[in-house]
Amino acid sequence: MVGPLQRVLVCLPFAAGWNLAARSARWRELGFQHAPAFDVAQAQHQALCRQLENAGAEVVELPPDASLSLDAVYTHDASLATDFGLIALRPGKVSRQDEAECHSAFALQLGIPAFGKIVAPGTAEAGDMVWLDSTTLLIGHGYRTNSAGIGQMSDLLSARGITVLSAPLPYGAGPSACLHLMSLISLLDERTALVDLPWLAVETVELLTARGFRFIEIDYAERGTLACNVLSLGEQRLLAIEENRRTNDRLRAAGFDVRTFPGSEICINGNGGPTCLTRPVLRA
Repeated sequence: MVGPLQRVLVCLPFAAGWNLAARSARWRELGFQHAPAFDVAQAQHQALCRQLENAGAEVVELPPDASLSLDAVYTHDASLATDFGLIALRPGKVSRQDEAECHSAFALQLGIPAFGKIVAPGTAEAGDMVWLDSTTLLIGHGYRTNSAGIGQMSDLLSARGITVLSAPLPYGAGPSACLHLMSLISLLDERTALVDLPWLAVETVELLTARGFRFIEIDYAERGTLACNVLSLGEQRLLAIEENRRTNDRLRAAGFDVRTFPGSEICINGNGGPTCLTRPVLRA
């Protein structure tokens, strides 16, 4: 999750139908803070893509599809890229479950094979999945990813030498809110994690500590603007939302090169930061 980013899948607001009245009218039921402002969101997403390209990544765009909802811009959640191919996940948010098929079909066009898929009654979203190293995947158990989904992930990956560990998530704001494991932790390099420490389970903190991770805590006044959601570009470079200035300053003070883009509309409105907006498919 922290190697130099070389290829990444994104979904523009246009492709997700933010400009279509019928789709944008569903913003309340999808948990957005207000009706989408398409032009602002498109401009902010383009700023994100420029930063990705400036960091050396090839940016590929998911094509429009009638099955996509506004949430499709948060491309991270519906699939997981592995060394063995793409796993099509089954989001716990029912309105997002068609996205996985779109990811799989497009990945095949890119030459990325299918490795497996999560099926009912399992649910799994990649926002709950953190690679601690190349052979250990930590998966948050909450309202978006259930025990059946974690079990299926373990069955798929254990045959390839991957250990899957489960991390309990807090109740938080309840089942209607979007609380992922990656809402509470972002890996910055092989041994550094940006964390929302009070919200992490003791079990998870102890696991990370035992593995030698050091923590940088977010500025808690910026919790509501997704301060913990930071994308590693590799080689000590990070991509963050510009609105979280105090947390970004902490990261710079710790020696990281922090690049930013405006996220008021594309991130904060829909509760998805730079990691959510990107589905990395190749890292060095």
